[in-house]
Amino acid sequence: MMNRRLLLMGVAFGTLAVHLGLAGKAFAGETFAVTHSEAEWRKLLTPDQYTVLRQAGTESPFTSALLHEERKGNFACAGCNQDLFSSATKFDSGTGWPSFWAPLKDAVGTENDSTFGMVRTAVHCSRCGGHLGHVFDDGPKPTGLRYCMNGLAMTFHPASA
Repeated sequence: MMNRRLLLMGVAFGTLAVHLGLAGKAFAGETFAVTHSEAEWRKLLTPDQYTVLRQAGTESPFTSALLHEERKGNFACAGCNQDLFSSATKFDSGTGWPSFWAPLKDAVGTENDSTFGMVRTAVHCSRCGGHLGHVFDDGPKPTGLRYCMNGLAMTFHPASA
């Protein structure tokens, strides 16, 4: 009974933190090349993108158009257009989110994330600080990592023919 109460309190606090904009602000001390006011971010992004990128929200699994994107190219940040992942590192993790075993060099940063009573590693764009998803250590070789990204946080740039 006590565990259930603690879990519900954690979920309630996490939900409140997202709605108040407290989540996703974990990158204190970092400065980013691309910055905007919250009002400007709201104008630049769709409401769903804003929730994910600026408030560390998570899209529902199996809803992203990028989940089944199989063309050659790069996946870029929807907030600042920086290339983040190559299609060469994309794989089907079966989780419902676009997954990659490695980012492009210097494209992402990470931060400990303990929201919702879990300890995870959050991934953000190194250029604008937008929340992208999380990285886990259960991915394929050669890295053994699974960058589990929100499709709403990214766009796709097809490779030139």
